[in-house]
Amino acid sequence: MKKLINLLVAIILVSNVAVAQVKWSVDPAHTNVRFDVNHLGISFVDGQFKTLEGNVESVNEKDFAGAKVNFTIDANSIDTRIEIRDNHLKSDDFFNVEKFPKMTLKNGLLTKDKKGKYILTGDLTIRDVTKKVTFQVAQNNGIITDPWGKTRAGFTATATINRFDYNIKYNDKLPTGVDAVAPNVKIVVNVELVKN
Repeated sequence: MKKLINLLVAIILVSNVAVAQVKWSVDPAHTNVRFDVNHLGISFVDGQFKTLEGNVESVNEKDFAGAKVNFTIDANSIDTRIEIRDNHLKSDDFFNVEKFPKMTLKNGLLTKDKKGKYILTGDLTIRDVTKKVTFQVAQNNGIITDPWGKTRAGFTATATINRFDYNIKYNDKLPTGVDAVAPNVKIVVNVELVKN
């Protein structure tokens, strides 16, 4: 009987946690996904994806530990300020946006490390490859109420990936052997969330 009571209590607690989920939407006007990569071994090229959407479910309104995160990025919205370069990045040498129009981060889980800093781990899909990726995440100045009465929270997430892991295969080299475009790409995501 005691086991049955404990089981019922556990079910009730789990049900209460599920009900307590707080839903947030990404504000696309105040969110960006940026990247930079070493060029010719001497400088960096940066860019962004201008079109994205996403959502977050937190356990409560005050803390994002345990939050679930999902993002979708329109690969065709890549912008490096140079049209010829953007068109090359959209080709099969890089993203092949015709065949793979979306990049996604699914099953993202936001946790806190022993120092109280957020870490986001999720399944990143680029082209036809899905790999687990880990972002270091900083919450920017807590949770606020904006002048229009909406509850907002901001985060900055950073990670570095190897583009070859995602079949981004462009591989020209200088005569010295230096990569024209380095394998490692730094990603910075600045996110502003609005509570639904």
